[in-house]
Amino acid sequence: MKDKAIKYFKEGYSCSESVVQAAIDKGYAPKELLSVATPFSGGMGIRCLCGAVAGSQIIIGSMFGKNEERDGKKARALAKQFNEKFAEKYKVNCCKVLSAGYDFHSSERRDNCCKMVQDSCIILEEILKENLVKV
Repeated sequence: MKDKAIKYFKEGYSCSESVVQAAIDKGYAPKELLSVATPFSGGMGIRCLCGAVAGSQIIIGSMFGKNEERDGKKARALAKQFNEKFAEKYKVNCCKVLSAGYDFHSSERRDNCCKMVQDSCIILEEILKENLVKV
């Protein structure tokens, strides 16, 4: 999943869109979910929550979130687990902090963000594999 996400990111998809599109390609989510990821790009436009984290949370929510059969508790637990694993590597999940020192429109910042896209996919796929019978 991470290789596809990086490919999409380098092709111009945003961080959140790259993670979601890679998950769609793996069959984790329906293709209609891509448009949901768009506003989470660049920390929701205000550089708050990292888009790669947001994209991962969108997938967790789509797979385990509240619906007629589920109460949403598993989604919240997995969201917390994702955030803890991401924090082990990056300490924070704030786009502004993660991209500090880079001009927002620079190629250096996109290279930096590429690492977060990759690591988010790795963490997300680990969580999905641990929590799904068939992946």
